[in-house]
Amino acid sequence: MADEQKPMDRIVESMREPLRRYVDLVRELAGAKGKALTLFGAIVAGIFDPKRHTVRNVLVVDQVDLAMLRRLSEHGTRLGKSHIAAPLIMTPPYIKASLDTFALELIEIQQQHLTLFGEDHFADLAFQDSHIRLQCERELKAILVGLRQGLLAAAGREKFIKALDAQVAETLLRTLRGLLWLKGQRTAKPANEVVGEVEKIVERKLSGLRTALEPTAQHGWDEFEHLYQDVEALGEAVNAW
Repeated sequence: MADEQKPMDRIVESMREPLRRYVDLVRELAGAKGKALTLFGAIVAGIFDPKRHTVRNVLVVDQVDLAMLRRLSEHGTRLGKSHIAAPLIMTPPYIKASLDTFALELIEIQQQHLTLFGEDHFADLAFQDSHIRLQCERELKAILVGLRQGLLAAAGREKFIKALDAQVAETLLRTLRGLLWLKGQRTAKPANEVVGEVEKIVERKLSGLRTALEPTAQHGWDEFEHLYQDVEALGEAVNAW
């Protein structure tokens, strides 16, 4: 495990041992097919809170092995209790072939990630502006549709509106990072800074989004309406670029 000690030093201390066990498990199950395990998101950003976050990660394999994934799934309950999410499974060819269709997701990983073992498959990825813009536009439209349908499904129940806000916030934040990427801002930033920079670009306060990103804030009808208006305004701004 000595080769993992240095990257583990960047992880919040309470998660180091669970992640060491996770690395051992992945290596045992994947064997030679397991090429790399990369963490991204809050666990790398230094803001990890087990009450709010799970350890998001990517397992890069040379070939997808469904039997291996099934064996890994048998450990899902234990991993969940350790605040470790199920890994995204990717192959190197899949990553390269997804630069146009999953650009925002790959940018999110590239901007802030930590490889615990194996080769870093994300640092040198290159993206095209046209692909980023198209996905940003598509995501904003999809979020609007999701908000409308979610509101109908909530049937007036406030707790479902709160849950909907939280679901939208993560996807929307990823999209905002894509908007900043298009404007030449391509380094990782905390969520509040991302929102602040986009507010400058679109010349509009995104109060609904800020509330959605704050788990302790009030989440009701007014906040939902503000979030919807923010997404509409962002979509109009991107359409005009």
